[in-house]
Amino acid sequence: MGLIAEIKEQVKAAKEKDPAALSAFEIILTYSGLHAIIHYRVSHWLLKHRIPFFPRAVSQYAKFITGIEIHPGAQIGRGLFIDHGMGVVVGETTIIGDDCLLYQGVTLGGTGKERGKRHPTLGNNVIVSAGAKVLGSITIGNNVIIGAGAVVIDPVPDNCTVVGVPGRIVRIKGERVLSDEFHRMNLPDPVNDLLTDLKSRIDILEDEVKKMKTSKKI
Repeated sequence: MGLIAEIKEQVKAAKEKDPAALSAFEIILTYSGLHAIIHYRVSHWLLKHRIPFFPRAVSQYAKFITGIEIHPGAQIGRGLFIDHGMGVVVGETTIIGDDCLLYQGVTLGGTGKERGKRHPTLGNNVIVSAGAKVLGSITIGNNVIIGAGAVVIDPVPDNCTVVGVPGRIVRIKGERVLSDEFHRMNLPDPVNDLLTDLKSRIDILEDEVKKMKTSKKI
């Protein structure tokens, strides 16, 4: 795909996925996600042609001007839109399908120093919401929605919604599999749950101590 065709596709994706997109002119000049993807296409082409140094140089320059880091070795399909984008990281062996959407703070990363395929594979039409982390060589199916702040370390089949830490499936093909308390915009807070449980245990122990003191006085 040529540069002009890529820009046209990026403009189309922005208009479809961002209600704030007003015009092609504005998108081309001001959308950091578009700039990051164009730089990625250049760096990926340089890497495929075994040109040393420059792929990472282009990648780091794009990171400096956009706040988005996409490794030249990643494989990205058509129609990816990165909304806002600051803090997005896409690892070297990541594979992203067509028509995906990434929000700010998303990490498609690894889990250690293993070699080979160590980053996730995203299918088509995947939405990864703000701050979510998808880690390891796992496969995320088509039409998956990953909620804000989720940490996904296990594979996810097609047509699912995932939320929480660690990520858990709450919907499959639109059918709820967990209660209403789990929603991609109303995420579970395991730290708060733990503190609440500890507080209740402390309250029980304090009551027991008070009863023991009272019984000794009697």
